Amino acid sequence: MEKQTESYDNHNVFSSLGFDNRFNLEDFKKNFQIKVISSSEEEAIFDLIGIDAAIANALRRITISEVPSMAIEHVFIVNNTSVIQDEVLAHRLGLIPIKVDPRKFDYRSTAPNQETQISDTDTISFSLDVTCTRNPKAPDDAQPDELYLNRCVYSRDLIWKPTGRQTDQYENIRPVHEDILLAKLVPGQNINLEVQCVKGIGKTHAKWQLVNTASYRLLPEIKIVEPITGDEAKKLVETCPMGVFDIEDYKKTTKAVVSKPRQCTMCRECIRQPEFADNIKLNRVKDHFIFSVESSGILLPTEIFSEAIKIFMNKIDALQEEIESLAKADEPEDE
Repeated sequence: MEKQTESYDNHNVFSSLGFDNRFNLEDFKKNFQIKVISSSEEEAIFDLIGIDAAIANALRRITISEVPSMAIEHVFIVNNTSVIQDEVLAHRLGLIPIKVDPRKFDYRSTAPNQETQISDTDTISFSLDVTCTRNPKAPDDAQPDELYLNRCVYSRDLIWKPTGRQTDQYENIRPVHEDILLAKLVPGQNINLEVQCVKGIGKTHAKWQLVNTASYRLLPEIKIVEPITGDEAKKLVETCPMGVFDIEDYKKTTKAVVSKPRQCTMCRECIRQPEFADNIKLNRVKDHFIFSVESSGILLPTEIFSEAIKIFMNKIDALQEEIESLAKADEPEDE
């Protein structure tokens, strides 16, 4: 019977490209590097050098879905006479990022008869009470924002209600952004509610994601086979929309050089020109990843990635323990 599967001599996925990416622990220790390119409160860009795509992707997925945060989980609506339905309002509240360090909180117990029990170590409470009224000082032909008081309900209207020792431990717990619009009211309408924030991970719901996005790409590698000089060099520089190429002096003339390979998006515009098609080689460095982590504002991007590495290491330790326990179970018992 003919087999419908194909066998491989090794797991080297880039062997056909002449690149050996088989994992070797000693080589990994020797070659692995992290280079921070830029870092701010909102975004960090750094290079991971000397790792495999599987590891880079594992770190990306953990960064998105397994680093915990605090988010609104329970909404207790006392009164809502706005046009927004209760469930829609609760959903919008849940997506508000809360500015607090989740590492200082515990997961709430899910044991029977304990789900409603809260403490200052696992729950953050907020209240919101906004009523729209007419502004007696506004002219009749004024715009709605001037004609009505409290017309818009924003995330800043959530008032933190400390419990237990939270007042001593935290200065002010608040939404990351105070101008998130939740609802619009007209005179006489009121929203009165209380919410509880608990600890969770993005794998359960996107509201617990600490990042807006986490992505990576391989470092572009552009090679000019034969020197491109004179007018052709100028044409090449003008052809590239990302400004990857530049001109420098070369033997009493000028030649094109690759000056900013990181800016290359592999649009292939340069090799669409017939005179450059065979003279420019586009490739990617298979073990050099340009990583980007954009924070939602709760923690710094570098802190989020550090937590992701810790979680990844814990997973490896757990896997190693499981393998060792299985190996012991397979060992023959001494007679």
